[in-house]
Amino acid sequence: MTKTFQHCLTDFLVCYLPGQVGAATNTITSYRDTFTLLLRYCQAQEHVSADKMSLDLLDRPLVERFCAWLEHDRGCSAATRNQRLAAIRSFCRFLQTQDVAHIGQYQQVLAIPKKRAPQPTVTHLSLEAVKTVLAQPDTTTPAGRRDLALLTLTYDTGARVQEVADLTVADFRPDPPATLKLTGKGHKTRIVPLMTPTADLVHRYTTAAEMTGPADQSRPLFPGRGGKPMTRAGITYILDKHVRAARTANPTVLPDKVTPHSLRHSKAMHLLQAGVNLVYIRDILGHADLKTTEIYARTDSQQKRLALEAAFTNTTATPDTPLWHHDQDLLTWLTRLGR
Repeated sequence: MTKTFQHCLTDFLVCYLPGQVGAATNTITSYRDTFTLLLRYCQAQEHVSADKMSLDLLDRPLVERFCAWLEHDRGCSAATRNQRLAAIRSFCRFLQTQDVAHIGQYQQVLAIPKKRAPQPTVTHLSLEAVKTVLAQPDTTTPAGRRDLALLTLTYDTGARVQEVADLTVADFRPDPPATLKLTGKGHKTRIVPLMTPTADLVHRYTTAAEMTGPADQSRPLFPGRGGKPMTRAGITYILDKHVRAARTANPTVLPDKVTPHSLRHSKAMHLLQAGVNLVYIRDILGHADLKTTEIYARTDSQQKRLALEAAFTNTTATPDTPLWHHDQDLLTWLTRLGR
């Protein structure tokens, strides 16, 4: 029996991505949204309804027209266009094993190049800005203690917002040396050491919230309403609330835009400025490639200045050195230059 586009797409999203690739839920959701857009495009622009879509139609010209539509009609950035293209290319790699008769067609889609996109700016906070934000939660209330523990832990570990949302009580080890187990992209786990003040803060929070018993180990470390794990939107809301309060307390210390990922960038930059090796920063952040971590070294202008100053040799003319046009003997001037 020949598989249809609908059948293959279902297998790709429901079986292949979570079962064989081990893709994260957010990745699968992003891929689902891509194909929702693709089918809506085909219906509106190509006059092909979702139930009439076939594997024969998924060729390079169609995908290129879809990418152009994303940019010109929907106003998507090059980065978003590349993200949608990556989802379709992943589907085509899967189709090569399911529909061998059209393997050349799918390889043509795989050959569509990504569009050059500007590198995103790394937005990070100064230490003063981080301290100002962390000073805002009201620790006399349970919600304030939770917010302080959440934001401090996010900054201290450089965790992604989804990694924080997925934390359970069992992931936090308060006994010395205190650690936190984070589960990142591709379900890869890493153990991040915690500084003693952070570990004590989180331990006081879990104790006050009565989450230290054996039966509590599977509970979310930072529960939302109904005891369910907090969402990324919920964590962003908490950060936004305290950032607004921090702006009132110190209007000049914070950049225009602050997101949970800003705390991750800030931790990386502060570690780099403290002289921590990039390899250790990579391991703390959970980057798969050191090249990803190197963006912080390229961003940190202060580190560049310090490196230049350490290697600086003064070759400029001093007030005692006459300019060459004041001395008719150019060779003599060159000989004296820099002495």
